[in-house]
Amino acid sequence: MRILICDDDDFMIEQLRKYIKSYFGHNHMKCPEMVCFSDGESLLADKGDKDILFLDIEMPGMNGIYVGNELKKNNHNIIIFIVTSYSEYLDEAMRFHVFRYLSKPLDKQRLFRNLKEAIDLYNMISIKIPIETKAGVNTLPASEIIAIEASGRKVIVHTTLKNFESIHNMQYWIDLLPKNRFFQTHRSFIINFEHVTDFDHSLIHLMDHQLDAYLTRRKYAKFKEAYLLYLESTR
Repeated sequence: MRILICDDDDFMIEQLRKYIKSYFGHNHMKCPEMVCFSDGESLLADKGDKDILFLDIEMPGMNGIYVGNELKKNNHNIIIFIVTSYSEYLDEAMRFHVFRYLSKPLDKQRLFRNLKEAIDLYNMISIKIPIETKAGVNTLPASEIIAIEASGRKVIVHTTLKNFESIHNMQYWIDLLPKNRFFQTHRSFIINFEHVTDFDHSLIHLMDHQLDAYLTRRKYAKFKEAYLLYLESTR
């Protein structure tokens, strides 16, 4: 994991560094690499991994909205915290799906809660799932799996890359996939909450209606509860 801080305020950079180190120390975890930038140009020029970013909006040169948009184009999995005193930028920031919006001055306990959730999300995104087919093994991040579908005697793994015909049965996938992100909605479907667009009592629409999954009526209430808990964990 690599954590980046981009702010033109040296005091804010040092405060964030101190709080982040304190969080990892308090939880008996090794603190990851932290890299700091005072402007957007330097951040965009950085060639290293960008996993979690604390980003100021008001900076000389490129503002945080522009920088955040550019980073999301190249790495949609980057987890971005907007850190600013200017709440009027919230709507613009939300358009490129920031993870959280933190107001200055920072609330240490709120930062700790949100950092925990960011790390949980990072761990989820980082989980690699082997998809074994007759032709070989393809390994993808769990976040790129849209759904598992049993179709006749075939088990199809729908992903953002392509569809794969798995050599394993549905029970294998039920046991393998993280329970807080995936849900068996029907004997023929396991879906990834991340890709849900909307749903009713019988169907779940995924990836902006590119794929539909059946929802057993008796599972509707449990699915709805689990999905809302998932959404709460990502706010």
